[in-house]
Formats: sequence, structure tokens, C-alpha cells
Amino acid sequence: MDKFVYKYPVHQHFGKGRAESAIKEEMARVGKNVLLAYGGGSLKRTGLYDKILGWLQECGKNVVDFGGIMPNPTYAKVQEGAQLVRQLGIDFILAVGGGSVIDCCKIVSAQALLNEDIWEMQYTTHKYPTEFVPMGAVVTASGTGAEQNNGAVITHEEKKLKQPLVGAYNSFAILDSDLTKTLPMKQVISGAFDTLSHCMETYMGKPQCTNLSDEINESVMRNVVKNLRALIANPDDDFARGELMWASALAENGLLKLGKQTDFQCHMLEHAVGAYTDCNHGQGLAVIHPVLYRHLVNEGKSKLARMAEQVWGIKADTEEATATLGIDALADFIHEIGLPSHWSEMGITDENVLRAAADTCFLMPGCCKQFTRDELFEILKECM
Repeated sequence: MDKFVYKYPVHQHFGKGRAESAIKEEMARVGKNVLLAYGGGSLKRTGLYDKILGWLQECGKNVVDFGGIMPNPTYAKVQEGAQLVRQLGIDFILAVGGGSVIDCCKIVSAQALLNEDIWEMQYTTHKYPTEFVPMGAVVTASGTGAEQNNGAVITHEEKKLKQPLVGAYNSFAILDSDLTKTLPMKQVISGAFDTLSHCMETYMGKPQCTNLSDEINESVMRNVVKNLRALIANPDDDFARGELMWASALAENGLLKLGKQTDFQCHMLEHAVGAYTDCNHGQGLAVIHPVLYRHLVNEGKSKLARMAEQVWGIKADTEEATATLGIDALADFIHEIGLPSHWSEMGITDENVLRAAADTCFLMPGCCKQFTRDELFEILKECM
């Protein structure tokens, strides 16, 4: 394994029905003014908003609303939140939702205490924030693992860029599987595939030899496949929901990445397309992954072959054949769970958009093949 330092700050509250007791326990440790951040109308339609608001008020908190955070949070929304925090003297940010809400709040937490623009700070002067407004996360849409780390993906609409920023860690994360029932199954499936993608992106990184982190990763990938199938068969399967939530956490709490340089070229491609189309993240990953991996068979065949054996239970006469059959199994699984396999299924038909995405995409050093932008464009076109 490569050298590493591991420090983990997020306090986990895991389990069905844990939300109320965990929120009340954590609120005893924070200041009076709480920013309650959330996304669209589902939180209110399901009654969860009223429950959380009531729990916060029982704890004596002055609650300020910050709703309307969109599925691909914009930089303008970050600035709106930061202004609220400054103007109203917010002591604590409570993000309730999935990756979009949590990511937005991580950057709000940092921007609120800065006198400079955080995007320019990170991408022009290459400095990172060191002070944050404390925050915690109540997860309703698992899959992104956003509650487990301090990275965020934000869309800068003026620049036409969807890129990572570094923000705050959550002081706690509440993983109550009951809360995922507030979402349509299509969104739950998309989130679970994002977890599988995180695992694969980590697994396929450098070095290509298999270390202990990779062996743990194989178990998580098998778990996601098994429990996603179980949940599709029975949406009321609480055990499967809980397993998928914890798999999402393990994929992004740094454990699987120890001793590795991760890949994440597929994620960067999807982010680039998302900057121009606002497409669903998990669906976009499902479209790209098999096509991208077919372009990696030569350089990444040993790892692709091992993934085929350990995750999909496939072994052929040669390593290359095993790798190829493993990619086929991944593509079949994507079809099985009802996610798209082509851009056209998502309403994306403009090659100019794909060209622009390839030209602005991050080229990831951890990928076993260093792609040119023309090669990335060809991959995106093959996804049509």
C-alpha cells in the first residue's frame, strides 16, 4: 500500500428510527441559531420537514429556512446561503437531504467566513478554507456519501463548469433508513448506483495491484449489488435500505481509498456533461461506465478481470476475456435495475454539448489510462 494518514471527524448515528433522538442529542451541543437547509418539496410533502422543525424547536433553536437547493447545486445558491449565514448570525447548519443539499452546505459553511470568492480562491490562488460554520447532515437520499467527506461538487453556471470544491466536514451524520422512504424508487436506485460507481472508481485507481482496501471494496460492491436487487424486489425491505446507506458511507469515508490514488475519470466526465445539461448524476454514470471501461481493457485488464471474478462471479480462459465479460455484466446490471444506457434515453442528443464537456473535463492522474480530450469525446459519442 502507498503511504497514508487517516483521520476521521464525522460522528455517525446509524439505524432505522434514529433521526429524532440523534438530532436532539446533537442539538444540545450547538448554538441557538440553526440554518435548516433542504431541497425541493418532497421534505414538506412527506411531513418530514414539520417533524424536524418541531424537534429543533423543542431543543430551543431559532430556525432559519434555506430551501430550494437544486439537484445540481449552483454557485449562486451557495452565495445565497452564505449571505444568510452572515446576516442572521447562524451558529449551525443542518443539511437535510442527499448529496446536493449536503454539498451546497459544505461550501456555504466555508464561504460564510471568507472575505474572498471561494471558487477563485481554490482554482486561481490554490488556497483552501480553514474555518467553517459547524454543520451536520441528516441523510434522506443515500448514495453520494456526501455526509462522509469535505468535498463538494458545485455547478458554476456562468463558467459552465461543474467541479469539486473543498468545504466543511459534517460534525455528525444521521443515517436513518426510514428517511429514504420519502423518495421515489427511481431516485433510490440512482443513488445506489452512485455508491457502486464510487467503489469502482476507487478500485480502478493506482496502483493496479490489489491491497487490503481493495479487498474490503470488493465486499462493499457485492453488498450493493445484492441489496439493490433485494430492494427493487421489495421496496419495504428495511434491512436492504440500511445496508445500502452504510455501503454509501463506506464508499466515501476514506477507508476504501487508503493506500491508493483513485481514478474518478468517469465521475469527471459525468460532471462535465452535467454542467451543460443538468442531468441526473447516477443515470449519467450508468451511461458512461461500461463504454469508458471498454476503452480501459488493455491498461486496466488485471483489475477489471479481478472485479469480474470477485463482484460478478465471472471467469474466462484469459484475463482480457474475463475483463470484457465483467464489463458486459456491469452493463447488464445497469439494464436490470432500469437505469439508462445511452444519452438519448436522457434527452441528450447534441454532439456539441459532448464536445464541450470533453474539452472542459478534468483529466484524472489516477486513471490507469491517460486519455486525450479527443478520446473522451469519442467515448461520450459512443454513449449516444
